[in-house]
Amino acid sequence: MTTATQAPASAAKGHIDPAAELTGTAVVPVQTRSERPWSYDPADFGAPTGREVNWKHTPLDRLKALLVDEPAPHDVIGVEVTGPDAVEHRRLQKDEAPRGEVFRPEDVVSAIAWAQEPEAPLISIPADTELDEPVTVTLTGRGGVAHAHVVIEAQPHSRGTVILRHEGSAQQAQNVEIIVRDGASLTVVSVQRWDDDAVHLASHQARVDRDASLTHIVATLGGGVVRVNPSVELAGAGAQGKLYGLSFADSGQHLESQVYLHHKGAHTTGDVLYKGALQGESARSVWIGDVLIGPDAVGTDSYEANRNLVLTDGARADSIPNLEIETGDIVGAGHASATGRFDDEQLFYLQARGIDEEEARRLVVLGFLIEIVQKMGIPSLEEEFTAAIEAELAGEASA
Repeated sequence: MTTATQAPASAAKGHIDPAAELTGTAVVPVQTRSERPWSYDPADFGAPTGREVNWKHTPLDRLKALLVDEPAPHDVIGVEVTGPDAVEHRRLQKDEAPRGEVFRPEDVVSAIAWAQEPEAPLISIPADTELDEPVTVTLTGRGGVAHAHVVIEAQPHSRGTVILRHEGSAQQAQNVEIIVRDGASLTVVSVQRWDDDAVHLASHQARVDRDASLTHIVATLGGGVVRVNPSVELAGAGAQGKLYGLSFADSGQHLESQVYLHHKGAHTTGDVLYKGALQGESARSVWIGDVLIGPDAVGTDSYEANRNLVLTDGARADSIPNLEIETGDIVGAGHASATGRFDDEQLFYLQARGIDEEEARRLVVLGFLIEIVQKMGIPSLEEEFTAAIEAELAGEASA
């Protein structure tokens, strides 16, 4: 068993986490994001209290079923995979490579998913292969608790797209392990269009090797509580990471992403942009963005931003960007966050040209979110999300 690790208090630095502790260990009052404790054993974490830095914004009372380390039925989630024949599919045991090459559970839920999922499906794009259509994995919840661990691998100099679609009703703890090997280019799109009672906690961890690129997109419109946390390490020289997110929270929904981008190799490039809209009483979104530029990441160019548009009273968006730089030899680095209501000048401009207020509001919100939709690069998916956003604005139920 790999035990949890901690930074010694004397060497600690970075963001304050007054409740960072594991069962049976001493408190570490200050730590960097990269030094967050990890373990494959759920018992090492203990039950979260809500004071921990990675849990204090999450409604723990709504996800109690996912905090229990017990086996779950295997028929809770229906799985359908479509895509080119060239893609390799098989199931990996816990000690079977490449499972575990990248993934390290950083909280009790991801550790439970690791422990309770004896076999992990592998989706592997062969070396020097360019897929002419996406691989689509449709996951349909049938009610109940589910655990999952998925491994996505782009072998050297391959190119392809993998779409994870989530729908129906379930309480799912999901791990997604992504490996982008030398010279490969991979796009992973995680779509959450769950029913209103669904709870989805996902930990995505990726490594991007030399001269490889990963585009990672999180698009969430449905679910009661949805938390998708991507963690991407740009490990090889010349690696690129593009992390984009889109969310639309309605009344009673809690939509959350904690993003971590670690520039480890030299001359790496990062672009993080998450956008969210909120409407309705108690609609809630949370975005936490951590970018670490390591001591060997010379020549790095990185930027992260989060933008939120609050459409009604009673909605709340929390946005926390963090940037840590451990080398002085970079091209550029920055971060930004903005949360606000409609721009009255935009509405006035449109209404002055004969567009009624309802249509003007629709155009402003659609224009705000469409930037992320267009980054999907898949026409059918872009059309689906454009229609879905318009339905949200019209107050219609998700299709």
